[in-house]
Amino acid sequence: MASLENSDSQVYTSVKDYYGKVLQSSKDLKTSACTTGSRPNPILRNIISKVPDAVNDKFYGCGNPIPLGISGKDVLDLGSGSGRDCYVAAALVGPQGSVTGIDMTDEQLQTARENIDAFGQTLGYQPNLKFLTGYIEMLQDAGVAKESKDICISNCVINLSPNKRLVLEGVYQALRSGGELYFSDVYADAQLSDEARAHDVLLGECIGGALFTQEFEKIAHDIGFATPRVLAISHIEVHDEELKALVNDTKFFSITYRLFKTPQGDIRPGGNALVSVTYNGAIEGHEEEYVLDVNNVFKRNVPTVVGAETACVLSLSWLEKYFTFDYDFEVKQDGATEKMNVSGEVASTLVLMQKAYEESIESEPSAGCCPPKTKSSGCCPPKAKSSDCCPPKPASDNASAGSCLPKIKSSGCCPPKPITADTPKAEATGKLEILNAFSKDKCCGKKCC
Repeated sequence: MASLENSDSQVYTSVKDYYGKVLQSSKDLKTSACTTGSRPNPILRNIISKVPDAVNDKFYGCGNPIPLGISGKDVLDLGSGSGRDCYVAAALVGPQGSVTGIDMTDEQLQTARENIDAFGQTLGYQPNLKFLTGYIEMLQDAGVAKESKDICISNCVINLSPNKRLVLEGVYQALRSGGELYFSDVYADAQLSDEARAHDVLLGECIGGALFTQEFEKIAHDIGFATPRVLAISHIEVHDEELKALVNDTKFFSITYRLFKTPQGDIRPGGNALVSVTYNGAIEGHEEEYVLDVNNVFKRNVPTVVGAETACVLSLSWLEKYFTFDYDFEVKQDGATEKMNVSGEVASTLVLMQKAYEESIESEPSAGCCPPKTKSSGCCPPKAKSSDCCPPKPASDNASAGSCLPKIKSSGCCPPKPITADTPKAEATGKLEILNAFSKDKCCGKKCC
């Protein structure tokens, strides 16, 4: 990972001084940016009430970026500060999960570390909770291993970084496939003056480093995250008259975003795929409905038709166990159009295989191989008689459960063409039989194919 620029040292010094020496409690804040904009879920409120006062008093967040339903998960908190969100997350993940906070401010870290034992007595068990000293731009240097986390949270901190792209790149590397960056931060509707961006108080209270939403979303997409999803948004007020004069009429907002690291980023099934998603109501605190984002709310046991991209985020992320999926594909039969239904895990498998095909046709064919060439395997075996080039080749019999799905690209065979509205029904049926075997057995062995 790239090293931090020396020119950024002034920003780090300013932020450290503001949070370590200037602010003694949330009462010292001069804007509403570093205060929670909306009321947390009752489960979160209950846990927050049990967090030691010393930790709560030094909490400077702008949202509630802590998802429910994360029991047993490994969580990372960027810019954990006094540790409040880490303490809450530790209670949610339970004794089987873990929570790691990272911060660069010694005074905040001291508060976070010295209250763990007291919180453990409240919980009735010692939580798997630790705090690392380091920069959020340099996660691996601080001891955060690649693909070691299921959920990354952050509360009004990423805007403080002078290199936000580096932060998001590090998070993407730290997350496991299907993981998520679930965070709240501050955004502006206009470009700030250089004076405002360099002002110590505006910078410390998350205003000076506020991003344009479009700028942030482009960075996330370039790195490989699925399309960012807005979960909540609220207006931020600047109370101090001197600071108001510096920012003029610029409007600021606290936005809670969700960035998913799905196996292939944005994945869309080929053809005219209609996806019905049903939430099972199994997340405590969201028994009656689940809000994925401002545009997608799922009532318990009520099938909801969504876009293929949303269905793929749900089926290929840590949320998969809380939903069931039905896909209807349009195919050709004797010159007419019919619908074929694909249920459960077969749908996710089909999505992965179709994305693999789309990527393979972007590569250049190589001599002596069946075109198109796959990116990862480098060369295909001799072309098969079927129009699909090579059928998916299984891996070893003792492959781990579920590993056959992403191995399709690297198995040495060209992925099959996607099912579209022009695919003959007989051909589509044959493909779905193979997919069903992959999804049902998950063995990657000979019996699957």
